[in-house]
Formats: sequence, C-alpha cells, structure tokens
Amino acid sequence: MPKDPKDPDSITPLSAPVFYILLSLVDRERHGYAIIKEVASLTEGKVKLSTGTLYAAVRRLLDGGLIEESEERPHPALDDERRRYYRLTPFGEEVARAEVNRMVHLTGVALEKKLISTPSSNSAQGKPS
Repeated sequence: MPKDPKDPDSITPLSAPVFYILLSLVDRERHGYAIIKEVASLTEGKVKLSTGTLYAAVRRLLDGGLIEESEERPHPALDDERRRYYRLTPFGEEVARAEVNRMVHLTGVALEKKLISTPSSNSAQGKPS
C-alpha cells in the first residue's frame, strides 16, 4: 500500500498492465474492449490484456481514484448499454506522468551506464535502434 495515496510518486512503479490502461485513457474515454484493443495497438501486439487482468486492474484503479466511470454515453445506436466507459482522473494523469518521469530517469541511468545508447549513436555506428 502506498505511504501517501495522494502522492503520485508513492504509487509508482506501476505494473505494466496498469500503466498501459492509464495510457490508453489519456486521450479519450474507452470501454473495456476498446482499452484491450488500444493496449494491443500501443504495444504493437506485444501486450494482450485478458478480460480478467483488465477488470481486476480497473477495479483497483477505480478504488484508487485514478480512473472513474463516465456517465456520458455515445448515441444509443452506436452503443451497447452493458458497456462501462472509463476516463482518467486528474490524479490518474499525475500518476501516469510520475511513472513516465520514473522511466525517463531510468533511461538516463541506463545511458550513463552504457547499457543502451541513443538512437543517433546507433545509426551513426550502423547499429539498429
């Protein structure tokens, strides 16, 4: 359990499924199946969320105040009334941003330790990026 649930940094690091769910909601509200499809798209098919993983994570994100269920619905002809739509809360956005900042810091450390190189150095040396 985080030390201070109102401090985004106390919640990180996030699990990969949770982080991808938050990323999928940054630009718009989505229902469960749309989140699964967006995560697959964001990861070029490398991450395939199961419905069990998705809804367990959604429950935790709702309980933690990172996402909320939306009351807004598409036109009934374009929607299924059983769908639940979710959106990122301002706190959820702060947590996602804190996780990205953590990853950026780790990337900097990996660069300093020469574990990875910058894409421009890879192309200059003929290495794949």
